[in-house]
Amino acid sequence: MSKMKNLEDLFLHHLKDVYYAEKQILKALPKMAKKTDSDKLQKAFDDHLKETEGQVERLEQVFEIFGQKAKGETCPAIEGIIKEGEEGIKDSDDPDVRDAAMIADAQAVEHYEITRYGTLIAWAKQLGKNNAAKLLQETLDQEYNADRLLSKLAEGQLNKEAA
Repeated sequence: MSKMKNLEDLFLHHLKDVYYAEKQILKALPKMAKKTDSDKLQKAFDDHLKETEGQVERLEQVFEIFGQKAKGETCPAIEGIIKEGEEGIKDSDDPDVRDAAMIADAQAVEHYEITRYGTLIAWAKQLGKNNAAKLLQETLDQEYNADRLLSKLAEGQLNKEAA
């Protein structure tokens, strides 16, 4: 990690962090979709994979706005969340329990992303980069929607099946 001397440096550090995170999520979502028992959960993961591809493209546009090449910086937080999710999948013998575990882990990812994007939006506005803030807001809206959908699936059916 390079020295951060000002808010733009801090912004770029977190932008690299979330870019890395989104790339890791692109790898994790197909694996999760294959392990689901629920068709609705599989569709949610498949749909969010497509959204995540668009999110990566928007992040690349934000890098351009800041005159930077898009590159990630290792994000231990997302690595930990994904590792925990992999363990939950491996340790769940019952397919319904596995679905409930995957929803919980996917929501942990969503909540991490929501905090990062919210912060990046505030900083982009502070830095006078409203076009970047708009791109980041589009992604934040998708993350909130994904979280709501996962809650709806869990509370509506999948947690009951796991019980």
